[in-house]
Amino acid sequence: MEKRPFTELGLSPEILKAVEKMGFEEASPIQTAVIPVALTGRDVVGMSSTGSGKTAAFAIPAIERVDGHKKAVQVLILCPTRELAVQVSEESAKLAFFKRGVREVPIYGGQSYERQYRALAAGAQIVIGTPGRVMDMMERGALKLQSLAVVVLDEADRMLDMGFRDDIEKILSSVPETRQLLFFSATMPRAIQDLIGRYSKDPAWVKIESVAQNAPQVEQVWFEVDRRSKLEALTRLIDVNDFRYGIIFCSTKIMVDDLDEALHARGYQTDRLHGDLSQAQRDRVMDKFRRRAFEFLVATDVAARGLDVDDLEVVFNFDLPNDAEDYTHRIGRTGRAGRKGRAFTFVSGQELYKLQSMVRWARLDVRRGSIPSLDEVDEARTNVFFERIRATLDAKQFKPHDRMIDRLLDDGYASTDICSALIHLLQGGTSGASEKAPAPESKAKPAPAWAEKKAARPTASPEAPGETEAEREREDDDGHPAAPSRKTKYERPARTGREAGKATIFINVGRKQLITPGDIVGKIAGVTRLPATAVGAIDIHQRHTLADVAEDQVDLIIKKLTGIKMKGIPLAPMRATEAGPQNDNE
Repeated sequence: MEKRPFTELGLSPEILKAVEKMGFEEASPIQTAVIPVALTGRDVVGMSSTGSGKTAAFAIPAIERVDGHKKAVQVLILCPTRELAVQVSEESAKLAFFKRGVREVPIYGGQSYERQYRALAAGAQIVIGTPGRVMDMMERGALKLQSLAVVVLDEADRMLDMGFRDDIEKILSSVPETRQLLFFSATMPRAIQDLIGRYSKDPAWVKIESVAQNAPQVEQVWFEVDRRSKLEALTRLIDVNDFRYGIIFCSTKIMVDDLDEALHARGYQTDRLHGDLSQAQRDRVMDKFRRRAFEFLVATDVAARGLDVDDLEVVFNFDLPNDAEDYTHRIGRTGRAGRKGRAFTFVSGQELYKLQSMVRWARLDVRRGSIPSLDEVDEARTNVFFERIRATLDAKQFKPHDRMIDRLLDDGYASTDICSALIHLLQGGTSGASEKAPAPESKAKPAPAWAEKKAARPTASPEAPGETEAEREREDDDGHPAAPSRKTKYERPARTGREAGKATIFINVGRKQLITPGDIVGKIAGVTRLPATAVGAIDIHQRHTLADVAEDQVDLIIKKLTGIKMKGIPLAPMRATEAGPQNDNE
């Protein structure tokens, strides 16, 4: 069954806005089939599983029928487990975000009765719960169903297997006859058919076939990762495996933009692809990607569907896809033409249960993996660098520098020390007898192989893009002189005072770009991997920022920041000097 955009399913502006905020651009097959029918008020029987994206298929039409002004239970969703109840509740909350006055509450065993009492008494219109606790609340008089408009049985076959049949029948016997009934089940045993025959009225039947969609040439691994640690896990896996060509899938357009910028800040060559880009922009990005002008494409499902790219080494599911079909579309980008491919998936929190259902639904062959430690990453970087040096020596693809080497040997340096010094410099180390050795915790990590082949980034102008010379010379919004032209050297503001061991650098972004001190510290620490203590006083002006940084790391910081985008503007940092205009303080 084909997918359709949500905009073609007859949804309200509030739901469409919520769907867009969640990053979904296209409905899954089960959503495409169920939503239009359910919106008419007809009973529906859907043969599907968690991995097919059915939660939105029943939650969207149910939410559409809720009257936010009426403080009574209007939707009841029954789930077999507390984990699934919480997951459905979270997704329902996101879908109802822009529906004024609509509230939902999960009720299940193991949680405080008092908290659930308060939520029901406050007038929650959507209740998501396990049959046992729902029956308990009904018997206590806390859950009243006389205003019920929609009843959903999610994973009905599992609920019967768990012994909830009597509870389900009591619940269905207690709801108004005018209610709409939505059944969802992966299988259709006799007991389910009996329930449907007794309680539903002329239901529409929707069946999404379960098929094995494994890619036999793709090694599939999943990692349990906290949301805040996904970026670190991603970069470790890239570095330890020395990946140089792949796609990273995210579930939302916002996440694509954020991840693309974060990876750029860490020195990876990336570009992005999502539905907000014009077709011409998409074509340019894909042309560059096919030519390997950058290493990793960060994309949403819709933008990347149908991509014809060969030789991909890896696909990352940075966010778990919405359904099993999207998962197989994603991993199918690698392992083509008889080649081996790899697919890595990050899972956090309640997503683990969703992944397990997807594995059962599409009969996926996925194993669990562990994130490499920092020591493993460093060892892998060293091994990659060693192999590249050895390959260069074997191929003799280098220009002899015998004269320079002889001079160093004549000065009394050992050959091993000379090689060690060169490797130190190649891996981002500092040089010069006058410079302080970095503290152990600020020692730069060896650069991965891809760092040496990065294309040079364009050097940006210190001014904000699009400014005229007249605009640069007039005063800023606070009445202070604006940033001088690019040929002027900048002095450090006298009021900050230079810290011992610090030098001042000019950065061509400021209050006009809503820059904060945290942005500056985070960007410097992110691209250089130096500790935050390497950054001292920060003075943010209207169109530029002056920051004190460690004197022995200033050249490294300038080099790493150059060309990196911050708030959409390529950075062009430079040393500030004591010479320059004396009236630029704010």
